[in-house]
Amino acid sequence: MIELRIESIRVSLMNYQRVVVLKEKGAERFLPIWIGAAEADAIAVRLQDVSVARPMTHDLFSNALKEFGASVRRVVVNDLNNDTFYARIHIQVNGRSFEIDSRPSDALALAVRAAAPIFAEEAVLEKAGVVMDKEGEVAAATQAGERPPPTPVKEEDLEKMSAFRDFIESLDLDDFDKR
Repeated sequence: MIELRIESIRVSLMNYQRVVVLKEKGAERFLPIWIGAAEADAIAVRLQDVSVARPMTHDLFSNALKEFGASVRRVVVNDLNNDTFYARIHIQVNGRSFEIDSRPSDALALAVRAAAPIFAEEAVLEKAGVVMDKEGEVAAATQAGERPPPTPVKEEDLEKMSAFRDFIESLDLDDFDKR
């Protein structure tokens, strides 16, 4: 497993969909995941420490876990299948550990509330992780000392992931510095 952090939440100018951009700790590999507007707002509200009048759904779940003595230990983006990401929320309660299947967006919204670490399986990063150069383009090769680029993808898989490619190519890395 590779630890990540939330780098930013973006809005695609092509289709106004949201994407959360995760960045590998200690490396220059990014993992973009498309998410819904409500989930993007839930993550952003917590990251920006914005107060809301009433608890959001993720606040409710987080509060319920605390009331039951449970804690979120970590979240893991554990699979990518047919352009759909999958995640697991690792919870501990009364000395027992549980894993709960989740959409990555919900897992991330819960992780930021619990200050829990975020991970991805190496296989997911190999499929969908990207390394970008200084101009914001997907790097063709990495420089010495960096992780190797993601493994080559079959042409049919590239076609399936064209929306991801279009979005990644439209990113402006200068925006990352504004956080």
